[in-house]
This record gives sequence, C-alpha cells and structure tokens, in this order.
Amino acid sequence: MDLGLRGKRAVVTGGTKGIGRAIVERLALEGCDVALCARGKDDVDATVASVTNSGVQAFGGTLDVTDADALRSWIVKASEALGGIDVLIPNVSALAVTNTEDSWQAGFNTDILGSVRAVETAMPYLERSELGSIVLVASTAALEIYLGPRPYNSIKAALIAYAKGLSRELAPRGKRANVVSPGSIYFEGGVWGEAKIKSPEMYSTMLKRNPMGRMGHPEEVANAVVFLASPAASFISGANLVVDGALTQRVQY
Repeated sequence: MDLGLRGKRAVVTGGTKGIGRAIVERLALEGCDVALCARGKDDVDATVASVTNSGVQAFGGTLDVTDADALRSWIVKASEALGGIDVLIPNVSALAVTNTEDSWQAGFNTDILGSVRAVETAMPYLERSELGSIVLVASTAALEIYLGPRPYNSIKAALIAYAKGLSRELAPRGKRANVVSPGSIYFEGGVWGEAKIKSPEMYSTMLKRNPMGRMGHPEEVANAVVFLASPAASFISGANLVVDGALTQRVQY
C-alpha cells in the first residue's frame, strides 16, 4: 500500500533509538525526507547517514528537547533544510516512573512541554503543508493504572488529551493530530531490554501478561505511527491507536 509520503517532509524528535529510530527508518522507506534529533551526536550522525543511504534527504540535530530555545531553533532549521514540514512526530520521553517531585517535573518538561513547543514551532510550516499531520507517542500506561501513582502514566494521559484538543482545533483547517499508545515494546537498551537482564522476574511476569505471549517490536509501533501520519489516514484525527497485542483489558469506545 502506498501511504502517499514520497517527497513529504517529517520532523521526529528522539529519532535515533528504539521506537524513534524505527519511525525514522519507516518514513525513509516510504520516501519521506526526515529531520531527526537526539542528545547523542554519534547516534544522530549514524542515523542521518543510514537515512541518507536509503535515498532520501536527512537533517540531524543534537539537543535536549527541554531546552526550549534549542528545540525551537532546531525545528526552524529543519524546516529550512527540508524545504518545509508536512509531518511532526514528537517522540522524546523522560520515562519518569519514580514518584518524586523531580521525576514529575522531568516528565512534564520533556514529554509535555517538549511536545507542545515542537507543535507550536512547527505549526506555521504544517499550516502551509497540504498534509499537516501530527502524531504524538503516548503509552498504554495512560489507559490502565498499575504500579501505583507514577508520573509516566499521568503525563502520557495528558498527551492523549492534548492531541484530542489539537484535532478539534485543526480539523477545520484540514490538519490532523493523532496518538499512538504502545504497550510493552522490547529492544536492546530499552526499558524491557534492560529489565530482561536486571529484573528477569519482572520481565517474565510482563511477558506472561500479554495474550500474544510476546512483547512488541519498535517496527510494529512505527508502522502505526507512519500510517496515521500519512495521507492514507486522511479522515482519521483525534484517534488513539493502541499497539499492545491485546495487553490492555479496557473497552475503548
């Protein structure tokens, strides 16, 4: 299926590892030029080289998305490098799981303000695009309470509400906003990759909870994100697409 992304221009924050890297690679596979950022220069350079080798244009940046000026400046530079922005995918998360004030602040600064600032900075370029699509990355942790009161759950729930509000505001202007909520996703160096090594009992318990008997892969989340971002999903806005292998038990109306 042709998603209609060839020649389009996407900006992805946190695009060098795990789900973010898979999103970047999927966009490139669809023929989309991509701008990506992360904190590690070596990872950014390697990802840019990989994307460029696939035959599309790539633009990288090394920054912390909690630095408001740096984030805004980079998005403007990305738009100039790519000649505009058609798709925005804020993907960075603080993974704030400890119930401390510092953890709550980190989640708010990274996940919420990192996304809101990216959206506000990219909006003038998205408005000029025929596509104008935003996809936020939340989590199934926003949908069911487990492991007690954690910043991560509440912060991701706030992103879902934010995206819904955006979708209503943008719809009359022909622009879209959606969310993808991954379940347990395994990759080396990720949360569950580390848990498999350091907390094998917890890893095994989580594995058994999933009816499919396995965890997801970053590529499976990326497929959902890129579809929602694309013209193939032109009448889908305000949706929260859950990618969890039937892990969650609530009924979504």
